[in-house]
Amino acid sequence: MTSNEWISQKIKSLCEKNNFSINKLALNACITQSTLNSIIQGESKNPKISTLAKISNVFGFTLSQFLAGIEEESDILE
Repeated sequence: MTSNEWISQKIKSLCEKNNFSINKLALNACITQSTLNSIIQGESKNPKISTLAKISNVFGFTLSQFLAGIEEESDILE
């Protein structure tokens, strides 16, 4: 799993757990829906840290908390 796939799955999971649509998340994070769609669909190869921070803040996480566990994916560090 790549880091982009991991981030996409994390966002989808948090949306599902919190009953958020992609549109609702984009609105609450103050980012465009097209930006969020690009991240979720894996089209954005390098999402901005500021964008990920906005997304994580909507769910009550710091960026560090949001990204916790990403390094456990073996092929991310290769």
